[in-house]
Amino acid sequence: MITLCSIASGSSGNCIYIGTENTHLLVDAGISAKRMEEGLHSIGVEPDKLGAILITHEHTDHVQGLSVFSKRHAVPVYATAGTLTRYLSSGKCSAELAGRLNEVEYGKSFSVGDIEVSPFAISHDAVKPVSYAFRAGGHKIGMATDLGKYDETIVESLRGSEILYLEANHDENMLLAGSYPYELKLRIMGGRGHLSNDAASELIGRLLHESLRVIVLGHLSRENNYPELAYETVRQDVCREWGFPAPAPEILVANRDKPSRRLSLE
Repeated sequence: MITLCSIASGSSGNCIYIGTENTHLLVDAGISAKRMEEGLHSIGVEPDKLGAILITHEHTDHVQGLSVFSKRHAVPVYATAGTLTRYLSSGKCSAELAGRLNEVEYGKSFSVGDIEVSPFAISHDAVKPVSYAFRAGGHKIGMATDLGKYDETIVESLRGSEILYLEANHDENMLLAGSYPYELKLRIMGGRGHLSNDAASELIGRLLHESLRVIVLGHLSRENNYPELAYETVRQDVCREWGFPAPAPEILVANRDKPSRRLSLE
């Protein structure tokens, strides 16, 4: 069995749990250490039992709780060389944490306990950002947030996922009509920004298969999206394109400030 639980998801902070009975991982540490601990306890996982924290990139909404959490819990941290270098230069990395940093490379899978982790490149305005796919017990979970566009490598990395956790950051019309400075709007909509609801739907259309059970929409903007709007945009496209005899996948929107429902494959 392999499980996903979104502890927090959104532009203000991200932290996702991936685990089996024997191995427990976090993807990103973008909320306070206290909230990370509370989120883990809410699903019956002791923070000291974590096998690794996998960081996607160095932006604050993905690392802000890492330093304090790492002082309390001696957990190995994995990220690309570019992300690690930038984090080390920030002055937030303690000597203890520096000794627990591990480098990942695009396209080179590795194992943490009984979970196989497959890193792949994403397009975002960070230093060598990465996302991950996970396999355990014959099942696969794919995850991709913070990407302004997708390519064939991303499609292939996510293909075959039974749970798909994907960014649906903004509605383009809301973003264009909103109060953000024009330069920031261009950054978000650009190739190194974030996926819109419509772009997420297009990517999901490339990934539909009869064993896809759940689609989780994450990393929604507080200012430029609504959970209901992201859900309906994707739901309509999935219903239109689904052509398999099996039931269409369930679509969920990850909660911003509290753990979402725990999803398991077995």
